[in-house]
Amino acid sequence: MKLSGTQLLPASPEEVWKAINDPKILATSLPGCERLDPDGPDRYKAAVSFGLAAISGKYAGSLELADKKPPHSMVLKIDGRGLPGFVKGEGRVELHAKGAHTELRYEGEAQVGGMIAGLGQRMIEAAARKIVAQFFEKFSSVLSLKS
Repeated sequence: MKLSGTQLLPASPEEVWKAINDPKILATSLPGCERLDPDGPDRYKAAVSFGLAAISGKYAGSLELADKKPPHSMVLKIDGRGLPGFVKGEGRVELHAKGAHTELRYEGEAQVGGMIAGLGQRMIEAAARKIVAQFFEKFSSVLSLKS
């Protein structure tokens, strides 16, 4: 499954960069995040609970922020497992100044397995897009509060 898109955020690239690298802000912004604990430099252990159709359930895994080029780009690596199955993915995030705002561009690919894989590509992509939209809605509101 591939995902890509852009999101206009209400802060400078430096402020967005700082927020993306703040585990408290990430935990607050990630839908269903119950825990995001440091597990080494730029690496976190996560516990997430989703309530979206057949991907509902609890997942445990890791999140890593790699290949960082502040405040312009980074690679996010995720690996999660739960009763509904597993997801493993990698995505690139780029930040571009747009006046007083930042355009965040993302592109990535994920592999899913277990019961999740039986859902079909369209349902999986729709669920992933919903999770991404929820993340950016919350992340944008956190950035607005910090401004």
